Amino acid sequence: MAAYAASVGSSSLLRRALFLPISHPRPSFFQLFSASRFNSSTSTTAVTRPKPPICVAVRGGQTKRGGSSSKNDELATASDLQFETPLKIVEYPDPLLRAKNKKIGTFDENLKKLVDEMFSVMYKTDGIGLSAPQVGVNVQLMVFNPAGEPGEGEEIVLVNPRVSKISKKRVLFNEGCLSFPGIYADVERPESVKVDAMDINGARFSISLSELSARVFQHEFDHLEGILFFDRMTGKVLETIFAKLQALEKKYEDKTGLASPEKVQAPIKRVAVGFGKS
Repeated sequence: MAAYAASVGSSSLLRRALFLPISHPRPSFFQLFSASRFNSSTSTTAVTRPKPPICVAVRGGQTKRGGSSSKNDELATASDLQFETPLKIVEYPDPLLRAKNKKIGTFDENLKKLVDEMFSVMYKTDGIGLSAPQVGVNVQLMVFNPAGEPGEGEEIVLVNPRVSKISKKRVLFNEGCLSFPGIYADVERPESVKVDAMDINGARFSISLSELSARVFQHEFDHLEGILFFDRMTGKVLETIFAKLQALEKKYEDKTGLASPEKVQAPIKRVAVGFGKS
C-alpha cells in the first residue's frame, strides 16, 4: 500500500505562505517517509485503546521521561546556526538529539542555505522529513515533502513551530527515522494537528495538517522537543526493537570511544502524556 495522501489545505494564500520558493521544484503526495520514514506494508488504523506509555532512556545516570517540554524562548545566536556542508545525519544516541533547540530570530541568507542543504540531504537519504537537530543544528526548524522526491509534491518549511490543537482521533502507523537506520515500529499519534509557525522570511501563519503530513510534522516536532520516536512506543512494541537500539548504542561507543550518553531501558507501565501536552 502506498503512503496515504495528506490534506494541507487548498487556499492559494496558505500555499504561498507555507510552500516557499526555495531552489527545489514542487512536488504529488505519494511515497514513503524515511527521515521519519514509514513502512508501506503497514496500514493506517484508527485505534481506541488508551494512549501508550512512554518508554524511558537513562541519560547521564538519571532517568528522564520523554514528553513535550515547556515553551522555549531562548533565541539562537549566529554560532548556533553555523553548519558545515555536506550535512550529515546525526544518529542515536548522539546527545545532539536530546539537546535544547533554540528559537530562530534571524531570517537571512544563511537560514535559506541551511534549508536548502536540509532538503538536499533529506532527498539523498530517501527521506520525506528532517529536523535541524538531526543534522547537528540545534534550532527549531524542520523541512518535509510528503512525496520524498525533488520535482514532486510540496516542500514545507516550518520555523519555530508550535502546536495549537490536536485531534482526539489517534492513528497507529509504522514509523522509522534516519537517526535510527534500519529500525521501524508502530507509533500512535493524533490524526490531525493545527500548527502556528513562521516561514523562511519570518512571517507568521497557521496551518492545519492531517494524515501523513500531520504524522510527519509530529515526528519532526518531537525531534525539536528532544523526544525520539521510541519514546512514544508501547512496551510491547519497544521490545521488538530493543536489541537494535542497544546495537546503535554500542556502535556509538565503538566509534567515539565514549560511553553511550543514554541506555534504553524497559518501559514504564503507566499511561503516557500524549503528543502536544505537558
